[in-house]
Amino acid sequence: MPQAPTPATPNWLNRRFGRIAYHRSEGKSPGVMFLGGFMSDMTGIKATALERHCRETGRAFLRFDYRGHGQSDGRFEDGTIGSWLEDATAVFDELTSARQILVGSSMGGWIAVLLARARPERVHALIGLAAAPDFTEDLSKSGLDSKAREALERDGVAYLPSDYGDRPYPITRALIEDGRSHLVLRSTIGFSRPVHLIQGMRDPDVPWVTALRLAECLESQSVVVTLVKDGDHRLSRPEDLARLFDAVDAMAAAPD
Repeated sequence: MPQAPTPATPNWLNRRFGRIAYHRSEGKSPGVMFLGGFMSDMTGIKATALERHCRETGRAFLRFDYRGHGQSDGRFEDGTIGSWLEDATAVFDELTSARQILVGSSMGGWIAVLLARARPERVHALIGLAAAPDFTEDLSKSGLDSKAREALERDGVAYLPSDYGDRPYPITRALIEDGRSHLVLRSTIGFSRPVHLIQGMRDPDVPWVTALRLAECLESQSVVVTLVKDGDHRLSRPEDLARLFDAVDAMAAAPD
């Protein structure tokens, strides 16, 4: 019997700063938890398409908005990698059960790695889509021009143009400084379960070699890297979504 469509109104998880918005559908385990990217939200193409796929296959699924993103409370400019990891951890601990497949897109790939490292006993597998670990540090070293650096020093925030929406990206001093306490590409990452990294080679935001660096750092010996030669950062074309669905289904079949 097909499941009812997902309601437009989200559910809410209460936190000290306010509420985290989420959508959850019940199903078999391992479940799937989607972690979105920087300034994106849970209504994006990949999150909603993956939700439909999981509902069609009877698998539990969860998508949510970090604080300051989408329908969740909070100001985006007040967020950091640490605070968004805190949100993801609360959602994982309080709203999921049994083992989970973490699917992280862009910044969500970084947060998924951090969460998998912190909760290895409950993470069945990890999938990264244009995963962007350590992007704040890379941005601070080579991604800011002199004007942005001056604004960051003077005002504590610089606004960078975005190719993915009308709003510029606010890059705060707090975001960069906090990011330094969560870097993962400088040492071995203690996670030994299966990992699949999918990366476009025409991604203007995350160099494809980042996926290879991440694969090298992971302790797991079961790491697959798929390079999509004509893929961009979004990885949301029909063929990209099909590749994601195949990866999720394969990971779900992996032994515990």
